[in-house]
Amino acid sequence: MKKIILTLTIAILTAATAVADDKVPLKTDLPKPVTIGTPIPVGDIPHLEPKPVGNLPDFMVPVGTINLAKGKTVTSSDTNPITGTIDLVTDGDKSTDEGSWVGLGPGKQWVQIDLEKASTIYAVIVWHYHGQDRVYRDVVVQASNDPGFAGDVTTIFDNSAAGKNNPYVEDYRGKLMDAKGAKGRYVRLYSNGSTAGKMNEYIEVEVWGKPAA
Repeated sequence: MKKIILTLTIAILTAATAVADDKVPLKTDLPKPVTIGTPIPVGDIPHLEPKPVGNLPDFMVPVGTINLAKGKTVTSSDTNPITGTIDLVTDGDKSTDEGSWVGLGPGKQWVQIDLEKASTIYAVIVWHYHGQDRVYRDVVVQASNDPGFAGDVTTIFDNSAAGKNNPYVEDYRGKLMDAKGAKGRYVRLYSNGSTAGKMNEYIEVEVWGKPAA
């Protein structure tokens, strides 16, 4: 009986190890940290997250997880951006160099990425303009299989007044948002200006997941 129990214990531990081994740290290339222009104080913002210091902790994702957004088609609520073009959102360039970001007009705006297939999403990483400290307002990230987002919507992140997430200072490392396996073909990202002005700037968006089989 003891031998059977020992065998079962080993089998359970082996299975647990195999499950753990099925996940790996998410790895993405980061731009160089830079500071451009005169710093603008972000002001007193309630519940503001502390700016990260040092290396961020590993975020584990299933083996085979990829950036589904790279090179995919992007649409926007602003069809005539003030600066840049919408395709810059998924072109892979995360720097703050001139010509690397798109600036949408004032007010609540969104960009939307078509992943081309219904997918399981484990993380979304967003780089708004990070050449100086700023906090973007009403940042909401959602996934859906409906291109109009009229239904079948899963909210991944929401730091609007009605949301459960906190505002944060932009950083060269981007903002990683745990998507918790959300399902959807489309990912839409909202913002409503920032502490630096009324524009809504996007440098890059990565959507990490797997296409549905």
